[in-house]
Amino acid sequence: MPARSTDVRRAAVLGSPIAHSLSPQLHNAAYRALGLDEWRYDRFETDEAALPAFLAGLGPEWAGLSLTMPLKRAVIPLLDEITETARSVEAVNTVVLRADGRKVGDNTDIPGLIAALHERGVEKVESAAILGAGATASSALAALSRICTGEVVTYVRSEQRADEMRGWGERLGVRVRTADWSEATAAFEAPLVIATTPKGGTDHLVETVPESVGTLFDVLYDPWPTPLAAAWERRGGAVLSGLDLLVHQAVFQFEQFTGDTRPVLSAMREAGVKALG
Repeated sequence: MPARSTDVRRAAVLGSPIAHSLSPQLHNAAYRALGLDEWRYDRFETDEAALPAFLAGLGPEWAGLSLTMPLKRAVIPLLDEITETARSVEAVNTVVLRADGRKVGDNTDIPGLIAALHERGVEKVESAAILGAGATASSALAALSRICTGEVVTYVRSEQRADEMRGWGERLGVRVRTADWSEATAAFEAPLVIATTPKGGTDHLVETVPESVGTLFDVLYDPWPTPLAAAWERRGGAVLSGLDLLVHQAVFQFEQFTGDTRPVLSAMREAGVKALG
């Protein structure tokens, strides 16, 4: 555990829009749980144009930043270094501000997704399916490169998206097969389904959920449950939500920002559930 200090230490989440972010509730709950009274975590509405000036204006009290859209790729040229994990998907959601002034980018979504699955007993799968092909889908592929021993089928709406997902598969060393979105009901045959679509994107699939299902990881969390998650639970399948991903990736950020590895997962999850009402 790091030495206690009376100096204020700061972290924050940046993005646009940002008012909806639960990150301040999660991180501040962790600070309170561990008695880190000198720490504070805020949110700042920041777009790509404003990001360079924001980074340049940070003082020595700053320890780290969480990034959401549209900054995960825009930040890369502004950093001194990025980790291999972040480089693998060309996306940074975490910036660690070192004491020597260096800015190091990382991606905690990938280990966060894996940790959330491990918590629910999913450590290896023979195959998997991904619904959608956006930025979260590439992080899901990166996570699956570590836990899936066979083919990953991605269901997409355009040939351009299909090309992108096949490209990510080659880059990440994952056997990827793409299928048209009209065939998405076939995804439910996989032992692990990761839904990465925006709100409402899978609602039309609810009536096609089969009697026997495996594990669903739906990356949405508000409102919860999604119609797909509710249907999945009625079939007796295991369901993970976007809150599971959010709290697990936040734990990795917390540890990198503070250097403190004491358990904070429960405090963060409780804060997230409370914030969502």
